[in-house]
Amino acid sequence: MYSLNKLSYPQRLFVWLLGYSLLMVGCFVVFQYHREKEFKAEEIDKQLQLINTYILNELSEGYDVPDIKLDEFKPFDNIRVSVISDKGHIIYDNTLDSLPKTNHLDRQEIRNAVLNGSGYAVRRHSESTGNYYFYSAKKSDEGNIVRTAVPYSVSFSGLLQADYGFLWIMGIITLVMCILGYFATRRVGLHIIRLNRFAENVENGAQISDTEPFPHDELGEISNHIVRLYARLQQAVADRDSEHRAALHEQLEKERIKKQLTNNINHELKTPVASIRVSVETMITHRDLSEEKQMLFLQRCLTNTERLQRLLTDVSLLTRMDDGSTSIIKEQVNLTDIINDVVEDRQIIAATKGMTIENYISRNIVMDGNPSLLEAVFNNLIDNAIVYSGGTKIKIELIGMGGEKVVIALSDNGCGVLSEHLPRLFERFYRIDKGRSRAAGGTGLGLSIVKNAVVLHGGEITAENQNSGGLLFKMTFSRK
Repeated sequence: MYSLNKLSYPQRLFVWLLGYSLLMVGCFVVFQYHREKEFKAEEIDKQLQLINTYILNELSEGYDVPDIKLDEFKPFDNIRVSVISDKGHIIYDNTLDSLPKTNHLDRQEIRNAVLNGSGYAVRRHSESTGNYYFYSAKKSDEGNIVRTAVPYSVSFSGLLQADYGFLWIMGIITLVMCILGYFATRRVGLHIIRLNRFAENVENGAQISDTEPFPHDELGEISNHIVRLYARLQQAVADRDSEHRAALHEQLEKERIKKQLTNNINHELKTPVASIRVSVETMITHRDLSEEKQMLFLQRCLTNTERLQRLLTDVSLLTRMDDGSTSIIKEQVNLTDIINDVVEDRQIIAATKGMTIENYISRNIVMDGNPSLLEAVFNNLIDNAIVYSGGTKIKIELIGMGGEKVVIALSDNGCGVLSEHLPRLFERFYRIDKGRSRAAGGTGLGLSIVKNAVVLHGGEITAENQNSGGLLFKMTFSRK
């Protein structure tokens, strides 16, 4: 059995009050139910007693019982009429072919009629017919007893049932009492529990929170004042320490990010700068180089200059996004048109690599966004698939659109990546194959730009390997 000690104090208080209320209402309902049933039985008995009186009057006028007509008495049909002598023997019964020899003075209705002049029995089994009847008996001045009975059928049983409307009303009253009792005990219990918890926390030197107020009454107001005063004092000390730690952490984090970004940029700049320098020095030192060689070195300088420009552009874009969404201007755009333009622009480049881009998005997707950032998302993902996937097909699909969210998938049928690379795929300057990435002209910032751009549009992006091969990117955008 579940112990009350395992319940909280308000719960125990409510259980006791609930038990008391249910006991009180239950006793009243049972008492009223029996009173109502008894009242209805007496009403039926009064109607049958009218029939008994009528029969006795007819008998006193010389009529025989079989000649007495009872058709006018409603709502009872199939009334059983018996005449019983003062000795308890049945001398007439309209439902029996042969009269029983048993003495009926021990029957409840007969016994009461002998003692009080009338009596009734609600439901008693008849040994003569084998049925159940409601009996009503009345004694004549000569001592004989006339008894009428009606079969105790289902409909008759329903007539004697208590009014269930009353039971429903009492049930509703009980429910209201329970609800009111719950709130009353909860209010008192909250006072006690919170004061006890506050005392324990103060004793243990724990942090006191002022976010859970006491109930609004006199005791609650006093308790609230005490807790607030202590909480404010404790919070003032905590805020001072927290601000100091936050400032120190922010300073250290800025220095770490600055140092990391500087190191990464420095590392990325070394290769193209060195290549440009070598090319220029070679051309200066060897003035007699053929025109073909000079063109080769100039082309190398141009290629590395373009790489430097892409790196600076990507770093600038990331810096803008790091400054926060306030520096990014959004407007209402059609994402479907942006994707179509990017696909059309990249289709030729993809064809040179033996790849096709399949765009299955035809439904207009209108949202608040920055066109250049959204273009950067799909440009970088498609370029990434063209350069590194090794596949033959890129597919773009709308996989979910409801409410304020839209979900788009971009996948390829290439080689995918090893599972250990997936968690770091969106890190800045992270490369799976560093030599191959640099040779392809990548800056290592493309997927980082994609992630930041998606986040600035109220969404998220995930990457996973498909069972059929290739990478699958799922992007969720907020349309507001």
